[in-house]
Amino acid sequence: MDFAGVEKVRLEPWGEGDFWLLQRTNSPEMTVHLGGPESEEKLADRHRRYLDPESGRMYRVVLAGSGESVGSVGFWAREWRGGTVWEAGWGVLPEFQGRGLAVRAARAVAEAARDAGEHRYLHAFPKEDNGPSNSVCRRAGFTLLGPVDIEYPKGHWITSHDWRVDLESPRHSIRQAV
Repeated sequence: MDFAGVEKVRLEPWGEGDFWLLQRTNSPEMTVHLGGPESEEKLADRHRRYLDPESGRMYRVVLAGSGESVGSVGFWAREWRGGTVWEAGWGVLPEFQGRGLAVRAARAVAEAARDAGEHRYLHAFPKEDNGPSNSVCRRAGFTLLGPVDIEYPKGHWITSHDWRVDLESPRHSIRQAV
């Protein structure tokens, strides 16, 4: 914890031994806004993509003080409205939710996307009715652009909110977001 009593997180690059985290986050409660749990085969495919730096950048979210793994966060390239942007996603294990860890992880991944360069914008597309993820976006400093229809999972259209961070804006705008 830092001086204000707020737990800090750090991002650790996704590793071969992190498959267990995909399995833990594959529960009905964790995937309710993502189309439900995936098969072991799909999880193994996802794990391989997470390990491939060409597919994006995935991280394990770790409590800075204890080193305990609390979730995952990452970003990857997505074609969006005639250009390529970064898209972000995250998940915090149920026993660690409600502590602001996802907000801190989202801020950290925005900084990582900024450092990676390549694209000006980082987007997140939580379902319109996913209150917690929409709150994470707001508190992490993303700007709400409005509702959009997105295909996720493939073949299934959902209404999501399009949240965006301008990675060319001053660094403090992400760090200071409440």
